[in-house]
Amino acid sequence: MQYIPNILFCIVLLAGVVFFSKNVKKLIRNIKLGRDVDRSDNKQQRWLNMSKIALGQYKMVKRPVSGILHVVVYVGFIIINIEVLEIIIDGIFGTHRIFSFLGGLYDFLIASFEILAFLVFVSVIIFWIRRNVIRIKRFLNPEMKGWPKMDGNLILYFEMALMGLFLLMNAADLQLQLLGADHYASGDGSITGSFPISGYIATLFRGMSVSSLIIIERAAWWIHIIGILVFLNYLYYSKHLHIMLAFPNTWFAKLRPQGALTNLQSVTDEVMLMMDPNADPFAAPAEDVAEDAVPEKFGASDVTDLNWVQLMNSYSCTECGRCTSECPANQTGKKLSPRKIMMDTRDRLEEVGKNIDTNKGVFVPDDKQLLDDYISKEELWACTTCNACVEACPIGIDPLSIIVEMRRYMVMEESSAPTDLNNAMTNIENNGAPWPFNQLDRGNWINEG
Repeated sequence: MQYIPNILFCIVLLAGVVFFSKNVKKLIRNIKLGRDVDRSDNKQQRWLNMSKIALGQYKMVKRPVSGILHVVVYVGFIIINIEVLEIIIDGIFGTHRIFSFLGGLYDFLIASFEILAFLVFVSVIIFWIRRNVIRIKRFLNPEMKGWPKMDGNLILYFEMALMGLFLLMNAADLQLQLLGADHYASGDGSITGSFPISGYIATLFRGMSVSSLIIIERAAWWIHIIGILVFLNYLYYSKHLHIMLAFPNTWFAKLRPQGALTNLQSVTDEVMLMMDPNADPFAAPAEDVAEDAVPEKFGASDVTDLNWVQLMNSYSCTECGRCTSECPANQTGKKLSPRKIMMDTRDRLEEVGKNIDTNKGVFVPDDKQLLDDYISKEELWACTTCNACVEACPIGIDPLSIIVEMRRYMVMEESSAPTDLNNAMTNIENNGAPWPFNQLDRGNWINEG
């Protein structure tokens, strides 16, 4: 009978890990639906970017209030994971505070965990107030209604509950140690751990029986670890997936100069051929090109036309709205929201993934695509390609690259573009300039008045 709690814990832990593994496999599968792209260059710069942006959080603190609060939550969750490791070991082997042999270091660690847990709790409350009471403008955009708003609040409730349970568990444990309860007391009268925050909570338990305290401590312990496993598996369905993806996302981020656009290789090859005086434009195609090969699709109309880094970007989006709040098109009332571009891309990718799951690994055409069904042409043409959204993102997401690829599709596959742009492109083709003047007449303005 004494091993039943340990067996139950192992079953719960294994179930959590299995479900988490399935979600990770599904995530990787969906990301790999994108086109291949090589992001293995300049590894030194990539490691530096990841260290500064993901680990160092230096872009977060550009907005001091939300940035500093986020750093507190980020550091708190990373460090408190050491406490989770102790809980897992105790749960498997039936021990209690297995790391207590560290002595003074253990006391320091527990005290640090408690202070961080309290700071995380306070920070999360402030985040909730900013979202629901102060109602900061960037959280009120149309794309943030419904599930996105609920998801943001659920995460905050999760974090408050986990930190509160941790402090409640420690408070009950401290009171049990003071009462000399079996399995909790050190045996020599000393207190295992240091409890600067839960010590105040423990005063509420004075006068309670040992059996009642054990129920409180064990209930908080179980709910805390089950809550962590539920939270871990909830990440896949939440904007907080960036907890896992922020590091690879910053490592694989584009290193090209800010604002530089990529060229289609097929178009580049064509231009180079035109500029080569020794090239024969009528030469037969290379032998390795099959006669029935499907021509390359220009740009992107659906998620499978994007590259895998862009798809990973969509899963990494935190929905913080910094990109949208910096977007000049959005500021002037245009329909474009870079955050919505990323959210729509993720939603469509999830829909494609579910289609594949339903049809046993094969995608069955559903008469939908990212363009028009999720993202409108009006949104795409509102973009000024200023790169403000990319610069504002705290984890290096690139909404602009998706917008540009979808524009390419509209222009090169559908011959669809605003009238002014079509006129400019026609003039460039005919006159070598965007203006409707013959090349021979360009200099005539010099002779005017």
